[in-house]
Amino acid sequence: MKRHVAWAAMAVTFAASAAIAETAPMDVKFTDVGAVAESLTGQPGDAAKGAEVAATKSLGNCVACHKVSALDASFQGNVGPELNGAADRWDESQLRGIVVDAKHTFEGTVMPAMYKTGPFIRPGDGYTGKAAPADLPPILNARQVEDVVAFLMTLKEE
Repeated sequence: MKRHVAWAAMAVTFAASAAIAETAPMDVKFTDVGAVAESLTGQPGDAAKGAEVAATKSLGNCVACHKVSALDASFQGNVGPELNGAADRWDESQLRGIVVDAKHTFEGTVMPAMYKTGPFIRPGDGYTGKAAPADLPPILNARQVEDVVAFLMTLKEE
């Protein structure tokens, strides 16, 4: 009897984990305007955690390039557009696409793709011979992307 209960518990755990499987970086589907309609995790993000990712240098570090009044950061950049009111300018799927890889929305942007593993252009081999390896880990994981999107969705015009 104990063996059957253990097998049943394992089956439920496996089914639950399969139901909330993450979308791998190379499997993300963009619309023709750069939006990503489907959640990468199948679950809503946590806006408070997204704010932390956006303000933390070792994570997303969004404030290095963007001004975000809702964040208390010692330095806020002006390279990218202000994110104040982002939820009024873009919908959730558009924001997800921009965070995953902004180049699908804004050709020529300098914003790094936050959830991409390749392909990348690696000029280092031609100049120094020290280009990064072919596959790099994404800057953010799927959960962090969804958290940042949830945070951005809280940024309404004042």
